[in-house]
Amino acid sequence: MRLGGRLEGAISVLADIDARKRPVADALKDWGLAHRFAGSGDRAAIGNIVYDALRMRLSHAWLMDDDSAAAIAHAVMFRQWGFTPDRLAAELADDKFAPPPLSADAVAAFASRSLDDAPPHIRGDIPEWIQPSFERAFGAGWLAEAQALAARPTLDLRANILKSSRDKAVKALERAGAHAAKIARYGIRIAAGEGASRLPNVTAELSFQKGWFEVQDEGSQIVADLVLAKDGEQILDYCAGGGGKTLAMAAAMQNKGQVHAYDADRKRLAPIIERLKRAGTRNVQVHDDARGLSGLAGRCDKVLVDAPCTGTGTWRRRPDTKWRLTAKNLDERTAQQQDALAQAGGFVKPGGELIYVTCSVLPQENEEQVRRFAADNPDFQIVGALPAWDALFGRDAPRPHSSDGLTVTLTPASTDTDGFFFCRMQRKG
Repeated sequence: MRLGGRLEGAISVLADIDARKRPVADALKDWGLAHRFAGSGDRAAIGNIVYDALRMRLSHAWLMDDDSAAAIAHAVMFRQWGFTPDRLAAELADDKFAPPPLSADAVAAFASRSLDDAPPHIRGDIPEWIQPSFERAFGAGWLAEAQALAARPTLDLRANILKSSRDKAVKALERAGAHAAKIARYGIRIAAGEGASRLPNVTAELSFQKGWFEVQDEGSQIVADLVLAKDGEQILDYCAGGGGKTLAMAAAMQNKGQVHAYDADRKRLAPIIERLKRAGTRNVQVHDDARGLSGLAGRCDKVLVDAPCTGTGTWRRRPDTKWRLTAKNLDERTAQQQDALAQAGGFVKPGGELIYVTCSVLPQENEEQVRRFAADNPDFQIVGALPAWDALFGRDAPRPHSSDGLTVTLTPASTDTDGFFFCRMQRKG
């Protein structure tokens, strides 16, 4: 399949997403099933165009003066894939599977318009209603933070120190271009490609099957590191999901002590069993029923609440969710977070720690939540996270954003990771 067919395929997928308001992964899967002749390289290229288009949807549409799927897909070619309008037209000229040529008006609009004249939320490629939240979170730097969330993400891995070392895992992935991450102690990074290039399928590697590494964003690794899980501790991962942070903490504890992994959503929790086996983890107990946690009340050294959230920090990887997010969704998530904190706090022993994490960058889900919890529960006190950051990663490492000097927010702009919020609260006693 040539570029024209790939571009037409991407336009079809984008139109399907718009018409049916469905997740991008579902639309791409259905397109692939309906076009089985397309090779893996074709599907990867189409996916890249679609994701690039969604990440910068507003600015693409503004520059083209047209928000149609065709206009946005062409803008990807012009702004992100290195084509001029003339060069793209020449490339598509004799391709019978190419989409119809852009109108002269669209080409003229792209040539004449500048983002300097666009409203701020369009330059930041975020929904207009959420701009005030970004301003509250990041002040004058909010636009740079928003724009960084519209870039392509890297592929991040965590070396499993129960079975390997980071150097050993990096060497095994040498042909994929892997290298040590800048911050996370066991992090491995593979750079994001450009244009039609695709990231390697690292889960097909023998080293993955042997349990030498896990796929995990560096930001997720960092917040797991900041928990400071120690040998012999009893830790509850209260919203464990698929178990990424559970695995990281268990490895840091060298299979000593106990990590209890619980999630109310059994489907989200299901992958953890196979992951634990592959990683060689022996100090994790998995719970899918809250009643099984009753014996832990008031006994845990640390309780991690990786709370359900809007996922604004993961917009690079899931850009379609950016445009589906509503104020109602945000209200629902903040209510769930308050409930999770209220329930999880009861498992912390006197002198123990309640650790609150989200993959959001919004203050309503982050600083405002922990301040509210601390005000309502005076036996918990927010403890600064930056000393642990310096001790773990050194003062020369990239620094996270901190609006209050106590909590930290990782972002693509500050730490070159997905967005994560971290807060440590200690129970008095």
